[in-house]
Amino acid sequence: LHSHGFWRPKPLLDAARFTLSFNSWHRKNHQDSQALWKHEAVQKYLESLSKEYQQVSHQLSAHSLNDFEQRTLRRRCADLSPIAAAFQEIKEAEREVQELEAMCTELDSRDEKQLLELALEEKESLNKKMNTLCRKLFQLLVPKEKYDTSPVILEVTAGRTTGGDICQQFTKEMFDMYQSYADYKRWTFDVVNYTPAEIGGLHHAAAHISGENVYRHLKYEGGTHRVQRIPETGMSSRMQRIHTGTMSVIVLPQPEEVDVKVDPKDLRIDTFRAKGAGGQHVNKTDSAVRIVHLPTGLAVECQQERSQQLNKEIALRTLRAKLYQQVLEKQLSQEQSARKLQLGTRAQSERIRTYNFTQDRVTDHRISYDARNIKEILSGKEALDKLINRLLEFAEIEAVTQYLENLQALEGGG
Repeated sequence: LHSHGFWRPKPLLDAARFTLSFNSWHRKNHQDSQALWKHEAVQKYLESLSKEYQQVSHQLSAHSLNDFEQRTLRRRCADLSPIAAAFQEIKEAEREVQELEAMCTELDSRDEKQLLELALEEKESLNKKMNTLCRKLFQLLVPKEKYDTSPVILEVTAGRTTGGDICQQFTKEMFDMYQSYADYKRWTFDVVNYTPAEIGGLHHAAAHISGENVYRHLKYEGGTHRVQRIPETGMSSRMQRIHTGTMSVIVLPQPEEVDVKVDPKDLRIDTFRAKGAGGQHVNKTDSAVRIVHLPTGLAVECQQERSQQLNKEIALRTLRAKLYQQVLEKQLSQEQSARKLQLGTRAQSERIRTYNFTQDRVTDHRISYDARNIKEILSGKEALDKLINRLLEFAEIEAVTQYLENLQALEGGG
């Protein structure tokens, strides 16, 4: 098609893999999708895609194209059509906002006060619409990760702290939060492993979560979560002394078919008695299974089922997911260049969020976002969903920003 001189495809965002640092240029300049929309580079890029869509649509009506050229153009037209439509929709909403702003500057007399209030309400409504449309546009531009629709293995592990069991208690609250969130999203939440602490908390637990777009919503939950609270019992509670503890979350995508070969000779399989809730079989039969992959030292456990064989199958599936995750992380580290890799590997050394009970505040450090009412967050419903969607929006902004920076560098010969 290039030889015809009428079509030079401009790459969409699926031309590159994005790793999200959440601490770069966009945090200072673009706090939401609508702010990024106003950037000159974004406007220039979208204008070029819109023009290309018009060119491709025009060329599709040409009778001189062969079957291959028509198929190629149709695919490109299908890619560009929703982007061009969203772009024009936002431009139209933007014109309406400008007209309202011009009207508001003229409506300043007392006689027109009621009309001014109506105009301001309409402007606020249009601004919300603009932000929604911008978010929709960037979702069209940003590539979907390969495993966004995959189920996941979610693991929680208590950290260590001095002065009590706040880490174990917090780990239990977090595991309960994700279980409630799964229920809120109508996902399936199957406990794979559950190791309770002696004083009512939780040392470690794992669950298999399946449903619609599970990995997409949970992929940024992986990392170290910090808690700051006054213990409910003991000397510290009487002295109102704040303790700090941590727990870690690991989120592993689990594709339906994980192509990882595991040699049975490389496995050590142990059985033991289940420790968590599960009925009469607990502590009476060696139904729980632990599998150690000797070459890597990876170990997985499962005590979900009463059948030792079923637990073994689930543990093997979890082990393959972990081994596959190592492959993915190796690929990411090889592909990463300019930006520091953080969330791409779910690195556990990065503290991603703080839950401050004394101030009733949850802070996500990656996006400098504060949410009030910890109980609402830990209930695993609307408040947590809002926080997770805020992360997803910032991830989309980061991806668009990085792509445009790379594009500008290429155009400038950098």
